[in-house]
Amino acid sequence: MTTATIVDRKGHVIQNPHFVDWLFKSPTAGWLWLLPRLWLGWQWIEAALHKIDKPEWVQTGDAVKGFWTGAVQVPEVGRPTVAFDWYRSFLQSMLDAEAYRWMAPLVAWGEMLVGIALILGAFTGIAAFFGALMNWNFMMAGTASSNPMLFLIAVGLIMAWKVAGYIGADYFLLRWIGVPWRWRGEVVDDRGVREVDRVVVDG
Repeated sequence: MTTATIVDRKGHVIQNPHFVDWLFKSPTAGWLWLLPRLWLGWQWIEAALHKIDKPEWVQTGDAVKGFWTGAVQVPEVGRPTVAFDWYRSFLQSMLDAEAYRWMAPLVAWGEMLVGIALILGAFTGIAAFFGALMNWNFMMAGTASSNPMLFLIAVGLIMAWKVAGYIGADYFLLRWIGVPWRWRGEVVDDRGVREVDRVVVDG
């Protein structure tokens, strides 16, 4: 497989700054991502611990029902909680379908699973993605709180998925399982790095 590159007018490949390559590709950067990953994981676990033993989260779904009901309200004066009409319509359709009955336990246990995966450094990029997805939905529904900070860290972990869990279970998982998008005939060196990633352009 050939990889498309962006070149300048002299034909030189435009590369990332060395720090960016180090931050998102170097195994030693795993130490830098360790603390944010552990902190984010604990935030999710702590949030889940306040939900998984409560009937309104794991049985009736009333917690999510109440949250959605408040979010879809449009006040006569002032701005509505949900800024986008299409998202408000989406929440209303979920309410009408009583989707809160399965969404509430999914959120509660999803938060726990995301937190555990991040703490262990297992499938870090995937865990961070689903965490960011929950943060995004909370923010879209009008809840800021700590969600912007959690979302920002999650995006960083997603971008650094190859190394963010290196000091963790991903050290073994990425070696044993690999990734599904490795192309037949792709050239790799003994560290599993594509040759195209190591091209250096003089000048």
